[in-house]
Amino acid sequence: MQEFTVPARYVPASDATMADDVFDNADLYPDQAAFGRRVAGEWTDVTCKELAGEVTAVAAGLIAAGVQAGDRVALFSATRFEWMLCDAAIWTAGAVTVPIYETSSSDQVEWIIGDSGAVFAFAGSTEQTETIALLRAGLPALREVCTFDLGDLEGLSTRGYDVPDAEVQARRHAVRSDSLATIVYTSGTTGRPKGCAITHANLLFEVNNVALADGVVENVLNDTRSTLLFLPLAHILARMIQLAVIHSRVRLGHTGDMRNVPPQLAEFRPTSVLSVPRVFEKIYNTAKHTAVAGGKGRIFAIADATAVDYSKALDTGGPGLWLRAKHAVFDRLVYGKMRAALGGRVDYSVSGGAPLGARLGHFFRGIGINVLEGYGLTETCAGATLNLPGSQRIGSVGRPLPGVTIRIAPDGEVLIKGGQVFQGYWRNEKATAEVFDADGWFLTGDIGELDADGFLTITGRKKDLIVTSSGKNVAPAVLEDRLRAHWLVSQCVVVGDGRPFIAALVTIDEAVLPDWKREHGKPADATVADLRDDPDLRAAVQEAITHANKAVSAAEAIKTFRVLPNDFTVETGELTPTLKVKRVSVVRSLEAEIESLYHRS
Repeated sequence: MQEFTVPARYVPASDATMADDVFDNADLYPDQAAFGRRVAGEWTDVTCKELAGEVTAVAAGLIAAGVQAGDRVALFSATRFEWMLCDAAIWTAGAVTVPIYETSSSDQVEWIIGDSGAVFAFAGSTEQTETIALLRAGLPALREVCTFDLGDLEGLSTRGYDVPDAEVQARRHAVRSDSLATIVYTSGTTGRPKGCAITHANLLFEVNNVALADGVVENVLNDTRSTLLFLPLAHILARMIQLAVIHSRVRLGHTGDMRNVPPQLAEFRPTSVLSVPRVFEKIYNTAKHTAVAGGKGRIFAIADATAVDYSKALDTGGPGLWLRAKHAVFDRLVYGKMRAALGGRVDYSVSGGAPLGARLGHFFRGIGINVLEGYGLTETCAGATLNLPGSQRIGSVGRPLPGVTIRIAPDGEVLIKGGQVFQGYWRNEKATAEVFDADGWFLTGDIGELDADGFLTITGRKKDLIVTSSGKNVAPAVLEDRLRAHWLVSQCVVVGDGRPFIAALVTIDEAVLPDWKREHGKPADATVADLRDDPDLRAAVQEAITHANKAVSAAEAIKTFRVLPNDFTVETGELTPTLKVKRVSVVRSLEAEIESLYHRS
């Protein structure tokens, strides 16, 4: 049995809470403009002192509204400055934050507010408020909704004028580190979301040990750095990044509209970003296809290989003179333009939520954007392992963070112990018992390998393993990751459980489809549904299939595939808000398509 531990560098005091950083920063660095707030289309500075003042005012408003210590408060909004403000205010008032994805269905919103027993809710938009309003009859505990876009936050603060600051701070100091801080409902690739009960101590342990990990403060988390958050703050990884940058006084900006991310990256010019692998795949695929379409495919191919070789050389004594010279040329011709897409100053990024893959990891490090890939779950407050500056093995998800122990069970399952492991599922003892063994290890459900230096590699999900009718075990993630690397492919699901061979369902990236149609002489108004059996489109997808099959044995290879007429979306229920495929939902809803794969063959 493999096991690796990194000793903790921080253990939370009994009276520490996650609201402390806001007020400590205000006391020690009152005039530092640690936040950027979008006002009338412009970035406006917010100092540490100003943030603490706004947090106090909103917390006072919550107290005036009757929110008691330990009450649950829902936060249903896109990523924005007010999300951060209200999260801190909820904690300052001694209450518990219950985040809800802005893309959640009405059924999910009703379940989360009802199951958590939330008595108060913040909503970002009037649409979100209307969603809650339609559900109020089934939510007897919910007393009030405060809507950002209607200016209700200012009104709430006004209601708190008669609540003394001393009362607000007394409420904050009455909270202990072992008190419940948040209930984060898993986005759920299967079944109804479960609420992860997470304490202040869990969050403090994660934030502080990340900040104290080797090379993090020097390179990523310090007051000379900046980041723009655009992923949903209802997701634990984005939330933890936010808390870590507040702790370290990294300049922080927010944007919740993905359409505005490129121009706002150019304006804010962050030095680091958080993203998911799909975003890096699209940046790479877009650059590659643009070069090919412009007759510069050969140049890009050489630049690509040079970046990968340069990154690999960093791990083996450093690049030689000739490689450095080639790299310098392509930095001017190619790499600089790709960095400009992220604002021009990004040198580090954190990636999580799904595997990035060694090739993309080397490519991006080679062009000057070092993607620090990590691994964790909502139940472990995001990162349990992380590749660190100066301690990195591309293709792995890094070593355990300080205070974390990783064990590989005899069947290959990854087990975790550490101070950031959650307390259990809210009001669900049965589900809690299922994810802890008798010795207190958290059972992740992921399959992995741990090398002698403590670097973890995730190879699949226990529940996702496909067993063909001949008894062959196939891990679909390897094939799916390589399939998505093709510029035309948006999503894919590998199938074959109980079947004679492996097959795949593939969706087309509709953002790049117009370019493909133009290049191949197809009608401009043709849809994917019109073209799904087109020989040229199938030939392009077959290229991706052939590439993916190189990573596996003949028995594990994809033998046939089906192009689907529509892409998977969050709204239609095939994707989680972090763009992971809900495999069970897809297989269930596309049963007829799957049958046709085997019937036709």
